Amino acid sequence: MKIIGISGSIVGTKTRIAVEAVLDKLKAQHTNIEVELINLGDYQLVFSDGRDYRDYTGDTKTVIDKIMSADAYIIGTPIFQASIPGTLKNLLDLLPNTVFKNKIVGMLATGGTARHYLVLEQQLKPILSYMGAMLVPKYVFVEEKCFQNKAIIDDEVLLRLAKLGNDTLHMAAALKEIMKTQESAHLY
Repeated sequence: MKIIGISGSIVGTKTRIAVEAVLDKLKAQHTNIEVELINLGDYQLVFSDGRDYRDYTGDTKTVIDKIMSADAYIIGTPIFQASIPGTLKNLLDLLPNTVFKNKIVGMLATGGTARHYLVLEQQLKPILSYMGAMLVPKYVFVEEKCFQNKAIIDDEVLLRLAKLGNDTLHMAAALKEIMKTQESAHLY
């Protein structure tokens, strides 16, 4: 099982720290799974221009290929101007619209105040649903006050992030079993 964490911004560190917290906890508790962080700030992605996703090159192709290879995802986004950043939307635009079909996606967001909590519900969730994602019902919002010295200092937030990771993993494992059962049934 491979779980990709996506930190959906090229600026700041809070979202990356939150996604890493989920992935680190998963790695520590489940040594049989593979986890990888895609921090968009580490790549030079081109703007989506409508071509087939297989025709991109360089960092853009690398990121697309990594995302296509995963079984499940933790997508993290900061909230800028009451919205997801353009870098994350561009990444989603680069991908085929069925990339998340029959795959589990957990979501988290970081933001200055709790007023932005529903951005995931109103913006990211509809996009991911359109792309075929099966979403973990509960997502995590982490306020700026929960960070100090580039670390999350709120134990409740850390517990919710760990639960998000475990829920994503368990839902992905259950879905994989269901898909296997359905494939077997079609063989007869």
